[in-house]
Amino acid sequence: MAAAAGAVEEAAAATTTAEEERRREGARESEGECGDEGDSDSSADGEDEEKENEAEIQRLEEQLSINAFDYNCHLDLIKLLRQEGELVKLRRARQKMSELFPLTEEIWLDWLKDEIRMASESTDREKVYELFERAVKDYICPEIWLEYAQYSIGGIGQEGGIEKVRSIFERALTAVGLHVTKGTAIWEAYREFENAILETVQPAAGSIPSPEQQQTLCAQLEKIHTLFRRQLGLPLLDMEATYAEYEEWSEDPIPEAVIKNYKKALQQMEKSKPFEEALLVAETPKLAEYQAYIDFEMKAGDPARIQLIYERALSENCLVPDLWARYNQYLDRQLKVKELVLSAHDRAVRNCPWTVGLWNRYLLAMERHRVDHQIVSENFEKALNAGFIQATDYVEIWQAYLDYLRRRVDFTQDSSKELEELRSAFARAVEYLKQEVEERFSESGDPSCTIMQNWARIEARLCNNMQKARELWDSIMTKGNAKYANMWLEYYNLERAHGDTQHCRKALHRAVQCTSDYPEHVCEVLLSLERIEGTLEDWDAAVQKTENRLARVNEQRVKAAEKEAALVKQEEEKAEQRKQARAEKKASKKAKKMKPGDKRKVEDDDDGEWGQEEEAEQPSKRHKGDGDSTRAEEEVEDMEVETGLFGRSTPVRPAASSKQKEKAAASRKEAPRILHDGAKDNVTVFVSNLSYSMADPEVKLKELFESCGEVVEIRPIFSNRGTFRGYCYVEFVDEKSALQALGLDRRIVEGRPMFVSPCVDKNKNPDFKVFRYSTALEKHKLFISGLPFSCTKEELEEMCKAHGNVKDIRLVTNRAGKPKGLAYVEYENEAQASQAVLKMDGLTIKENVIKVAISNPPLRKFPDKPEAGRASQSMVPRQIYGARGKGRTQLSMVPRALQRQSNLVTKAENGMVQNSPATSSAATEEPKKMSNADFARMLLEK
Repeated sequence: MAAAAGAVEEAAAATTTAEEERRREGARESEGECGDEGDSDSSADGEDEEKENEAEIQRLEEQLSINAFDYNCHLDLIKLLRQEGELVKLRRARQKMSELFPLTEEIWLDWLKDEIRMASESTDREKVYELFERAVKDYICPEIWLEYAQYSIGGIGQEGGIEKVRSIFERALTAVGLHVTKGTAIWEAYREFENAILETVQPAAGSIPSPEQQQTLCAQLEKIHTLFRRQLGLPLLDMEATYAEYEEWSEDPIPEAVIKNYKKALQQMEKSKPFEEALLVAETPKLAEYQAYIDFEMKAGDPARIQLIYERALSENCLVPDLWARYNQYLDRQLKVKELVLSAHDRAVRNCPWTVGLWNRYLLAMERHRVDHQIVSENFEKALNAGFIQATDYVEIWQAYLDYLRRRVDFTQDSSKELEELRSAFARAVEYLKQEVEERFSESGDPSCTIMQNWARIEARLCNNMQKARELWDSIMTKGNAKYANMWLEYYNLERAHGDTQHCRKALHRAVQCTSDYPEHVCEVLLSLERIEGTLEDWDAAVQKTENRLARVNEQRVKAAEKEAALVKQEEEKAEQRKQARAEKKASKKAKKMKPGDKRKVEDDDDGEWGQEEEAEQPSKRHKGDGDSTRAEEEVEDMEVETGLFGRSTPVRPAASSKQKEKAAASRKEAPRILHDGAKDNVTVFVSNLSYSMADPEVKLKELFESCGEVVEIRPIFSNRGTFRGYCYVEFVDEKSALQALGLDRRIVEGRPMFVSPCVDKNKNPDFKVFRYSTALEKHKLFISGLPFSCTKEELEEMCKAHGNVKDIRLVTNRAGKPKGLAYVEYENEAQASQAVLKMDGLTIKENVIKVAISNPPLRKFPDKPEAGRASQSMVPRQIYGARGKGRTQLSMVPRALQRQSNLVTKAENGMVQNSPATSSAATEEPKKMSNADFARMLLEK
């Protein structure tokens, strides 16, 4: 056997010659690098560089001791250690990184080549095998499998070496043999290995083989035939070349069954080719192309191919949590193979440790496949140290773990080890949220105490321990929840189901006393309880308590309404005072003595200033020709930006040389108004936020917009005095040019950002808004506040790119183009953004301390739209405003005290209120329209 193995090894040497030569070249390059470093160390520059590298290595190690999940820091440390030749530290650094993250194909290949170069003894070879086993579990990488198989060929001289090589090749075919573009290399390497073995069993020329030799030869030939047939049945690249090679190699004709399978695979390859070509030309990260490919394979329904395309997508998008979630969901629901499922979940949380949803699914998968409790607990501890970016994420992971512990408990027993562990975990969760999470996020993430509520329900329903449940609810109420009616009603329902009437009554009495949002509702529940189960004394006590409480509540509401009315009155008085002051100022100017020759000039100047003031005070006033415009609200804001703090524009007095401008203004004033044609909205854009002082806006804007396509007309909007109002319409020949013109939005024109938006009739589309940026949570984007106004985009980019690849930076400005000290920074992925938050939050830039957080804009609060049957809104007549909404000088004619009282009963913020019979009937009836006399009567009655 040893002699045969030696012959096999000699024959297989041809297979590995190129690989060994490549390794020797790598070793020579390393020696050359070491020689260069030795030469450079003799110089002062080399010593300085070495010291700098040592200092950088120490800094990176300290950084990792603070935050072990800093992916980029691991990469930088490994790169420096490899450059310095610190092999022991390099091996340790790689080991630590591999424990936290799955390593990419490049990192694994570098590590394996370094270990192969240093391996000399058989014990070292076994360590390299172990390293290969770890490498192939992280991702499905054809290159690593090929390297593994090639390396194993060098050990065929050992006992069982040939079978070990075959075993590795078979595993490689199972893992990546279906890879359309790279699987062929594995099949060819396997056939070359078997052909090398065939050479060793061929009889010598002129000799007659023995029956044993003939049997061995036939068996080896059959192995190669089988490999060809298996490969030809799979849709792989260059199938035609493999078929031609088989025809040339085989002495017998190819069987019909093989030809049939080959043609079928060829047809399948034609269907897959468009997706492979799309991946070939697409730019990274190719998510859309991979998703289309996954959808195609899902329809075909082959589990092996679905798994492979998911793995291919993940190898290039390992930091995309949604992709991991979809893959794990497929494995959980379809394949349900324990090793595959748990491996995928483990790699998901190691790649995206900041995503709490992946950790939750991992805990469920381990429970589903009955993983040892100790391992589940260890993974939960890893999740707590993963560095989630929101306080609520910690609440979620704790809740998932507590659910798992609860399902382990046998509640038929009065006491058990599992029950004590569950109670201990609940107590630890409450303390953890209070200490760790609140210290980091300034909030516990669980303001409603959902974890404590669940604990109380378990104690009451499953453990029959109402005393403990009451203690927990008492703690919940002391955490600021006693003012909410829904919290008291939750407690009341628990007492109703598992407690007694005495504690129900006690809870409702406390609720009546403490509730501030919906006291009417808890009062009604208390009265309902006493009506059904209470004595006369109980009923009298409840009625007295509820009447006293509601009386105090009504007094407080009346005081609040009076206070609000007083504030409104103060605002009205201030507005009247400002109006009188302006009138007095105007009268004083007219009363000044003036020369007869200057009289007309002064009057013109005075009228011009007052005209600007009136226009600034009433920005919502529109001219007939400006009518069917878009973005009416933006026009109001444009006017408010141009006017001063008190609504007065800065008067610009014409110089003696501006007679031409005056003539142009006069001609514009006399020009007929042109109505906008709504049928041309698709070829028209609306341009706003332009400078009022822009001379010849038609000429200026035509030069700018002609780059987008042929311009039919540019129609600026002028005031009654002929001055430019800062916005206009630009009409193109075709819709394509109009769409291209939207790309000029925020272009700086004469020192101001120009706004370009689609032309949409706001009267027909009142909900239309143009905002090109996302208002949802974006985990790959940062929001930075507190920046100095002098900070430039280049300076911010220089600071941010140290933590990852920056895709885009947007400095937020006001309408005048002035910076607001805010910025949005977009990274390639969530991991880089999370690291940037940890490193940049609290930094000082030019004496300004900045705040950095994941971009998650708060929801904008819009006024509720009126709905049919809502009594709270139907009680007050709806005011009809103009197209620009309610102006600053428009006041509601209904006293606010009346508005507030009409909304007291039906307001239901938490959704817990049930209307009383009187209220319910009022809500269902159509309110009577009220005339002016009705309003007067109401006011007199008050």
